[in-house]
Amino acid sequence: MFITRKKGRWNIKQALKNLKTMAGKKFGQTRVAIIDRERCIRERCGYQCAKVCPGVRMGEETVVVDGEGYPVISEELCTGCGICPKKCPAECIVIINLASEMQNPIYQYGENAFRLYGLPLPQDGVVGLIGKNGIGKSTAVRLLANQLQPNFAIFGRRLSHEEIVARLAPEMQNYYRLLGERKLSVSFKPQNVNRIAEIFSGKARQLLEKSDQRGAMGEAVMEFSLESLLEKNVQSLSGGELQRLAIAAAYCRDADIYCFDEPGAYLDIKQRLSVARALKRLAEKKRVLVIEHDLAVFDYLSDYVHVFYGQENAYGVVSKVKSARSGINEYLDGFLKDENVRFRDHSISFSVASCQESKAKKEKFSYPELRKRFELFEFSSEAGNIMEGEVVGLLGENAIGKTVFIKMIAGVEKPDEGQVGSSLRISYKPQYVKAEGDTEVRELFAQSQADSQTALAACRRLSLNHLMEKSVQSLSGGELQRVAIALALSKEADLYLFDEPSAFLDIEQRLEFASLLQQTISGSNKAAFVIDHDLVLLDAISSRMVIFDGESGRRGHASAPMGKREGMNRFLKKMGITLRRDKDSMRPRINKPDSALDREQKEAGEYYYYES
Repeated sequence: MFITRKKGRWNIKQALKNLKTMAGKKFGQTRVAIIDRERCIRERCGYQCAKVCPGVRMGEETVVVDGEGYPVISEELCTGCGICPKKCPAECIVIINLASEMQNPIYQYGENAFRLYGLPLPQDGVVGLIGKNGIGKSTAVRLLANQLQPNFAIFGRRLSHEEIVARLAPEMQNYYRLLGERKLSVSFKPQNVNRIAEIFSGKARQLLEKSDQRGAMGEAVMEFSLESLLEKNVQSLSGGELQRLAIAAAYCRDADIYCFDEPGAYLDIKQRLSVARALKRLAEKKRVLVIEHDLAVFDYLSDYVHVFYGQENAYGVVSKVKSARSGINEYLDGFLKDENVRFRDHSISFSVASCQESKAKKEKFSYPELRKRFELFEFSSEAGNIMEGEVVGLLGENAIGKTVFIKMIAGVEKPDEGQVGSSLRISYKPQYVKAEGDTEVRELFAQSQADSQTALAACRRLSLNHLMEKSVQSLSGGELQRVAIALALSKEADLYLFDEPSAFLDIEQRLEFASLLQQTISGSNKAAFVIDHDLVLLDAISSRMVIFDGESGRRGHASAPMGKREGMNRFLKKMGITLRRDKDSMRPRINKPDSALDREQKEAGEYYYYES
């Protein structure tokens, strides 16, 4: 049935191909082969992937070498035996078996490269896209914004608009038809806002005036607190200022659909909430899509959710649309009910005990009242201490002295008044992590004062093992952040200092860091201070809080460490929001403004949950 004769000989090669095709249909699978070209060492390894491949040994072209000298794996001929990933000395190959219903990706970056299955559909209100980094969220938004065109894994030619529409799922056909006919417009705020400074030369006011297609500039300036930077050159703006300017520019355009890719990056909690409120009001008239990794803000923003799952940098799948609460809880659980898909082997849970103040042991470190003056900024701090086995969270707006405080504790900055003297060993992860030199990640760990067991655990849980052969300079912002966190956690120290560890991390990575930090500190004679703007992260790790007040960019003052409930109540009252816990996942949730529970908690003075 399968074996044919060709010129008097049995065609074994064709027979094998037929068998594989039939086997794939029978078991409902299609193959995904990924080769990380940045790590591939090509001829230096003698193309081990081709040498060990059973198909190649049988005379098939399962693995071939392209014009650039890179191996290319035929996903049609690959049997998924798993030999080449194990034998590859650079560990740059991933072979994945997918269900047959995912045979046709909507977009693929190239042969043996990342591909995306499905697209989210804009709805009335705010649609949130949730999933870890490298899983296709930004690709999906760029496809919807017409910055990328669906190619359905067809390379070598550009598909016509009619071909694209014909190949799309029925629910997406009308969207792309209107997009092609220019009857649908999209405003897009990209993930990388630093590019704005590279492509636009001029003042912030000029950029806003150029973007203002619907007369919303005055409103945007107030909503996103841009008054002080309008006359500044775009090239001189900080990351947070660039972010707010980019959001405002996208907000001012006249469009039917608005897409915001990570609008919370670089912003403090107050600014994130201001942006969230503005986008919710925009969604009353327009359709809005948002990618965001701050779970509390994402939940507060979203009316509907699409969950993205798959394998990082290999493939991503878009779930069906879900209500915000169900979508987030299913994502945390790792199981999609409607699709009957388990995409993670564990659920992410939140302990009720995490919001309680821990029973302090003996004092680990104390400091006096501190004061530091700069040309345009002055900072003061009340005296305080930290106990063994304790994590103290630092909360406050940007440019109010949190980093100055941590630097004085670390000994990087000297106070003008007061003295921080200590013989403690300190591990310090600064706010801005720089990639210096051409060192490989593996060398960084070898040169550091890292505890090998802790380093191994941190690298495994933060998914760093596949980065070991990479140059530090080639790492993305998120990869560099995870390396810095792992190095800091692995160092033998008495006091750990982390300045904004959640920056560039996705939800899962943030909570993995929280778990690692708790394991390092809890039950030990060590302690930690952590600055962050993610309420969910600080809720998960903190025993006590230091609250920062003042005037951004002019003066700042740090309280003494106080009980978590007292500190959170004080901070949340200033922000004008109340928190509750989700009844199923126990995750912190921001109450809707002026809802019954919001009013009830404010009247009771309990902004940070009710006591259980």
